[in-house]
Amino acid sequence: MTQEQTPKTERPIVYIRKVAVADLPDEVQERAVGFDCLYAIGGENGEQLALVKDRDLAFVVARQNDMRPVSVH
Repeated sequence: MTQEQTPKTERPIVYIRKVAVADLPDEVQERAVGFDCLYAIGGENGEQLALVKDRDLAFVVARQNDMRPVSVH
């Protein structure tokens, strides 16, 4: 079996990091009233996949979507 035929069984890594609401686009800030920070779930290529209200939820969302979350400081 070649590498192309081998099913990919490893879950992709995603990065969890804290972001200041003030650093986000205006339309996101409008929807995040009452929060000073959110947690971003980002792909290996730097693409932001999701924003959630707390760190624990970010890890749950990533795992529920078959991803391996890693904390970024």
